[in-house]
Amino acid sequence: MSEYYFELTINPNKNYELFLDLLTSLTNNAIEELNGTLIARSEEDLSDVEEGIIQFAKALNIECVTSHEKKENIDWIKRYQESVKSVEIGNFYIRPSWEEKRNNKIDIIIDPALSFGSGHHETTSSCIESIDKYVIEKSNVLDVGTGSGILAIAAAKKLCTVDICDTDDVCIKDTASNFELNEVSFNDSWIGSANKAKKKYDVVIANIVADVLAMISKDLKNCLNDNGILIISGILDKHIDRVLNKFKDLEQLELIHKNEWVTVVFKNN
Repeated sequence: MSEYYFELTINPNKNYELFLDLLTSLTNNAIEELNGTLIARSEEDLSDVEEGIIQFAKALNIECVTSHEKKENIDWIKRYQESVKSVEIGNFYIRPSWEEKRNNKIDIIIDPALSFGSGHHETTSSCIESIDKYVIEKSNVLDVGTGSGILAIAAAKKLCTVDICDTDDVCIKDTASNFELNEVSFNDSWIGSANKAKKKYDVVIANIVADVLAMISKDLKNCLNDNGILIISGILDKHIDRVLNKFKDLEQLELIHKNEWVTVVFKNN
């Protein structure tokens, strides 16, 4: 272990998820999320990463405070692991691999230091609540923008046949690893979005962002079987009306509001 390591903190005043996605693409190191602040740590200098974040914020005209420090090395991976807590959502129990499972719950293992989407974010937890409530066993499921694969894994744990897609090939690889860790499998995968689907599904899940949901709304609906369920999330409450307007031809079953984030469940009648 090196004597020193570098710590980069990023605190945007809005569009947090965009900065999380960018930071994830710029570094393969562990990323900690703490009350709206992103923290990356590495034994390599992170100055170039910080500069990329600063230029990104300037281009979007978003205020973003960053700091880059060289610190005496400690076992920060162990410290980070100790800070990560398991989360219980309905019948699911989502935990890091170093914690014990609960025998009366559907077990999902996600190591947050290795991938994003650990169940703690409002959008992820709301989607898992919806999967728990609306997805029945042996359904045919498509997870659009799969990320860490946690939502697809939740569906697979309910004995569903699951397909996944993402525009980022790294996410597909991470999802495959997480499926293996959870001893489940997906049926098909592709790099891209819902427009590349070759069949219709009983359930379509898309936890992305409002603009993308609006843009691909027709593709998402075209993927649904009759009476199919659509779960969408990643929507800031200030954008909800615009998104709902794109799906007004579907029956709205439930709208879940957590802090500033919204998840909506629809049925294709």
